Amino acid sequence: TRSHDSHLEFDIDVAKKESSENPVFYVQYAYARINSIFRKAEEEGIQTGKEGDLNYLEEETEIGLIRKILFYPLMFEGAVRTREPHRITFYLQELAGLFHPYYNTHRVLGVEPAALTLARLSLCDAVKTVLKEGLSILGVTVPERM
Repeated sequence: TRSHDSHLEFDIDVAKKESSENPVFYVQYAYARINSIFRKAEEEGIQTGKEGDLNYLEEETEIGLIRKILFYPLMFEGAVRTREPHRITFYLQELAGLFHPYYNTHRVLGVEPAALTLARLSLCDAVKTVLKEGLSILGVTVPERM
């Protein structure tokens, strides 16, 4: 981690890229992907406001996402206490880094049993909430679509 008084290197070319090299785009894209899951769920008539039973989430990637989400309050408190906002940016990058592969390898909608769909929707909603809060705290726009 960096100290709040350390030198900042800013690469304008990376900042303009719409790829995983650009950390802002990478995190925003994770948020937009989750929104697309919820739009599709609504189109399919799946109740998205219903809380799922997280006991159905047994895979290592799901457990990893849950652990990362649970760490958010502690990380945030530490970032505030030490005046190191970069901790929030690193955390959001790491959370997006866990979510993108999960999204690529796991179906959220239309899985059996239906309770697993609800559990995965709840997990996605938790990731979405943390991403939105973190980006908002940093003053970064939170796009519904990309």
